[in-house]
Amino acid sequence: MPIPVEIRASKAERTLTVTFDDGARFVLPAEYLRVESPSAEVQGHAPDQKVLVWGRRHVGILKVEPVGNYAVRIVFDDLHDTGIYSWDYLYRLGREYETRWARYLDELAARGLSREPRKVVKAKDAER
Repeated sequence: MPIPVEIRASKAERTLTVTFDDGARFVLPAEYLRVESPSAEVQGHAPDQKVLVWGRRHVGILKVEPVGNYAVRIVFDDLHDTGIYSWDYLYRLGREYETRWARYLDELAARGLSREPRKVVKAKDAER
């Protein structure tokens, strides 16, 4: 299993760059990492329970924290922080980016959902 030699978050670009000891280097968008979070909240407890996370186009990374010698926990600015990204999972996310991202966009379209956050109209504003 490849191991990261460098992990760098860019708040400005909303990306996580991971360089592995086998030379692979992946620049992973925060939105992609968020919608593919390994947390039970997103993945469920079985493959058919995965939640389709939408409206996170502008999500950013607040911080990346080490978890032992095998993973990182990513804290997103939408306050999601329960995903533990193992080295193996980060590597798979990098290798499978194009396929996973295309599938995600297809699922959004099929359900009539968007990457854009929904605008919430406050009750007071609706009365005007």
